Amino acid sequence: MASRHGAEFGIEVGGEAYLWRLQRRPQWSSDPSERRGMGIAVRHQEGQREAVLEFPPPPQPKYGAAPLKPAQIAPDLVAKAIASALAAGWEPLSRGKTVTYMVDERGA
Repeated sequence: MASRHGAEFGIEVGGEAYLWRLQRRPQWSSDPSERRGMGIAVRHQEGQREAVLEFPPPPQPKYGAAPLKPAQIAPDLVAKAIASALAAGWEPLSRGKTVTYMVDERGA
């Protein structure tokens, strides 16, 4: 399914259907404070409130490496990150602004 922001992918977590998309690819810089990991935007299939799941920046790829594609992101990683956001208090069926949750490289 395509949203106004790009391709969305379905995933089930805890018996509930969610939609997610790659919001931001990892960004590297010579300045460590400007390095950013990937960001995944997720919402419940029946809801509108998004959560952005922020991952730490991975090691910088070798020069000329292809950019990260959503299909390369492991569904288990996305599911674990969604479960972490829910455990941290995200209420996907509530109303309100997008919320951001920091997760580790394993999605926890």
